[in-house]
Amino acid sequence: MIRPVAYAGYLVGGVLVGAPLSVGLLVLGAVGAALTPVLVGLPLLGLLALTGIPVGVVERRRLRWVDAPAATDPAEGTDHSRSPADPHRTPDEPGLAAWAGVRFAEQATWRELAYAVLLAFVLWPLDLVVLAVALGIPGAMAGAPVQLALSGGDTRIAKLWLVDTYGTAFLCAACGLLLLLVLLWPLALYARGRAALARLLIAPREAEQRLAEVTESRARLVAAFEAERRRIERDLHDGAQQRLVALSMTLGLARLDAPPELAGRLAAAHREADQVLGELRELIHGIHPQVLADYGIADAIADAADRSAVPVQVDVALPRFTESVESAAYFAVREALANVGRHSGADRAWISAGCGEGDRRGRGRGRGRGRRLWIEVRDDGRGGAAPSGTRRVTGHGGSGLTGLADRLAVLDGTLAVDSPPGGPTVLRMEIPC
Repeated sequence: MIRPVAYAGYLVGGVLVGAPLSVGLLVLGAVGAALTPVLVGLPLLGLLALTGIPVGVVERRRLRWVDAPAATDPAEGTDHSRSPADPHRTPDEPGLAAWAGVRFAEQATWRELAYAVLLAFVLWPLDLVVLAVALGIPGAMAGAPVQLALSGGDTRIAKLWLVDTYGTAFLCAACGLLLLLVLLWPLALYARGRAALARLLIAPREAEQRLAEVTESRARLVAAFEAERRRIERDLHDGAQQRLVALSMTLGLARLDAPPELAGRLAAAHREADQVLGELRELIHGIHPQVLADYGIADAIADAADRSAVPVQVDVALPRFTESVESAAYFAVREALANVGRHSGADRAWISAGCGEGDRRGRGRGRGRGRRLWIEVRDDGRGGAAPSGTRRVTGHGGSGLTGLADRLAVLDGTLAVDSPPGGPTVLRMEIPC
């Protein structure tokens, strides 16, 4: 169904937005270029590069005028009743500098700038021409009788045809109405093509939208998994562990009053209960250590180092992070230390960690990925764990390192392995924080 009023309104809006935009871009570009030699113009040119962002916001809202009639496309299952989603991602840190860094690194910013330039210097003049041809000329012809009455003699319609009698004026009006009905179809086709071009440049790409949806769903799954793990840990701590403690105490008291022929058996059962209790405590600690929940990742790494089969020197000073980040980092360190103890043949290991833009050697800078927690586990073993710099690793320590990389990848983290034959082996983990 053609909605001529909506299509005409969409094109009129393009003229109203594009005309002042062209003036603003010209003035801002000229002033910025003129002041560049004294460095004052550089911020203005940067502002010029960001002008597409507010234009994109306005244009995405205006697209509803064209897309509203097909609220849901049954063939694609696509809902067009709302504005297209914002293609920009939220910065990882607050502040203008972080916001500008993310925006300049996004493709969506430059697509919006291209659309703003196109709108300012190409599209709105075309919109004006289409409106003049499709609505202006037929409208002037339809109003010929009124113009003739107001002129008092003769009148020239649209500066093209001279009308001096009412018969000619009414004939011109009839032709104008007919021409208006005929030109509504080209007007609708142009408006829809114009909207398709705008959507191509300012709406999020399918890959961007799917990536955002996958990222959000992955974060929800990680949070749900962590909550379930904490629930299991709490149930074991408050349920099975307390019952085993009670059983151990009951067996200990029974030994005091048991005859000699039963005392040996009760003692064996008491030792077995204590052993099971110790194993359960280790299992609970492996599910989610209390030190991680109470004191954070730094103390949890130190606790893991104390439990390592290989002596570990720890140099870690970290703030608290979200529960999912701390949990992933902790279990990654534990897996790394387990690989050191099982496969490396090392005499010592070292753990260092920090948080910043990439790791301390500058890796990750300039990628627009914000602050990252990095942890480095190094040992003096025989090496040969995996080719240098791999992220999905196999070989020496195979499935352990692969599982470690998979655990980090859930939070968009990375694992790099530097392990030449003869050692040393360095595992470097990064997690967005």
